[in-house]
Amino acid sequence: MLLVGLAVVAGAQRLVSWLSPDHLPFLPAARPCVVTVGHERVALQRDQAANAATVAGVGVRLGMPAHAVTIALATAMQESKLHNLRSGDRDSLGLFQQRPSQGWGTTAEIRDPVHAATRFYQALRRVSGWQSMPLTEAAQAVQRSALPAAYAKHEADARTLAVAFTGQAQAAVTCRIPVPQGGHQALTSTGLTPRAQHALDATQSVWGRESVGGFAPGGVSSGHMEGSAHYEGRAVDVFFRPADATHRREGWALAHWLVTNAPSLRLATVIYDDRIWTAARSKEGWRPYRSDDPSNAIKQHRDHVHLDVVP
Repeated sequence: MLLVGLAVVAGAQRLVSWLSPDHLPFLPAARPCVVTVGHERVALQRDQAANAATVAGVGVRLGMPAHAVTIALATAMQESKLHNLRSGDRDSLGLFQQRPSQGWGTTAEIRDPVHAATRFYQALRRVSGWQSMPLTEAAQAVQRSALPAAYAKHEADARTLAVAFTGQAQAAVTCRIPVPQGGHQALTSTGLTPRAQHALDATQSVWGRESVGGFAPGGVSSGHMEGSAHYEGRAVDVFFRPADATHRREGWALAHWLVTNAPSLRLATVIYDDRIWTAARSKEGWRPYRSDDPSNAIKQHRDHVHLDVVP
């Protein structure tokens, strides 16, 4: 009986361990965001996905190659598991565990993922020959960690994330989210509702001042399909023209970032490159858009990313 009891306890311990988030990457409550590139899949919690997308987005805006984004992501995966930590060793903070006392910025700045990622890339650029260094050496040259070999174990997953979040893979990122709550809002002076303006401001904080449209002071009443969110000031179009390979990568990088940030931005819809993602059907991921005019690149959203917030 003792042996049986011990076996039951051991089995229960293994079950508890197996039921932890690390062993259930596709359980909705644990890892609702999935990045798929070819046969590679990386499952993340919502905040991890949003932070990874922002780190990559800053890299794209700064003109950093995908290898730099891979280095940055592997570093953040090791230092914080892609969580924006409020504390760490000594005065370390944030995604990269940067320290105010070491000149990385104020506490508030370091906990801003855009600032933290920008400072990381700036430091990486100052490392001579980083482009040809093994990832571990490049990361260590920036971080000066007590465990310099630890970054290597994240390289494969970081590369998958970098490919997706820099837009080299299409419709590669999806998140299952609850439908955000809304409520009627009047237009602001820009012609957008406060929620839509917030979504635009947040987008530009990461991506810079992109070419945007689909709204105007006083609102718009034509140029879009019947019932469009544009007519309610809830929608923004971010243009990537001409619709060539380079701009397509940039468009998908932004589209992926929007999906990972959909809960905080209260997004209802993201459309790009004849694909659509909606909060209401987020479990289905990206779906064919099926424009009413398949020969029209504008209606297919091949030259712009459409985002709209909940009513």
